[in-house]
Amino acid sequence: MKNISRFLVGFMGVALAVSCTDDVDKRQPVSTDTAPTLKAPATLSMVLNHDTPDDLATTFVWDYAAYDGTQTVVNYSIEFDEAGNDFASPVTVATTISKYQNFTVGELNSAALNAGFAPFVASNIEVRIKSTVGSLGSLPQYSNSFTITLTPYPAWPNWGIIGDATPTGWGSDTNMDYDLTTHLYSITIHMTAGGGYKFRLDDGWSTNFGDDGNDLSLEANGANIPITVTGDYLIVANFSEVATGGIEPKHYTVTLL
Repeated sequence: MKNISRFLVGFMGVALAVSCTDDVDKRQPVSTDTAPTLKAPATLSMVLNHDTPDDLATTFVWDYAAYDGTQTVVNYSIEFDEAGNDFASPVTVATTISKYQNFTVGELNSAALNAGFAPFVASNIEVRIKSTVGSLGSLPQYSNSFTITLTPYPAWPNWGIIGDATPTGWGSDTNMDYDLTTHLYSITIHMTAGGGYKFRLDDGWSTNFGDDGNDLSLEANGANIPITVTGDYLIVANFSEVATGGIEPKHYTVTLL
């Protein structure tokens, strides 16, 4: 009987030890990872000036992130997305291992353009910091976000249309859009019959094109291009020295919509 009792006590002790071991194995480690905290600029509204690309525009500053385990290099990415998009399609505009990143006017302008924000438009841009560790990356941590307002300028030549056929007359240009894929400029614009128009660079007359023969070819300082029918027009122009997008160099197309 005593032997049976000793056996039962021993069995219960082993079972208890196994049970305790199982409980320890099932415990999840408590993470003390800490995401970075974006500190500045909390507010920023800037019209970027293409005449001062090397000037300091702003500095993004954040607190370092913290990770459990072996200390290693933490990588930080500055992400832009359209405000209100909840970072559904963020674009990384800079990376660093520091806790700050300076941006010149030119660098901030390129960041906004690369993130898909249009030139000459005041865009509300949400900014956050993503941190990762290790050469293969890790589960990222994300900071809080701030919303800044930037009006970028085009990183390509700024061509526009001017003339008494256009809505703004000879007083100011209407800027054309640039296609990064076709390298063509285009605009959809309402034109008035009886007037004319020309193309000019950077809102000035030092570089301008007209059409001396009204044959869809562009000549420097050429004649005004006449409009004979009032309506909405799609105008596409190739100002380069090579054919692109199906248009010969220094030629344009005009389509009444």
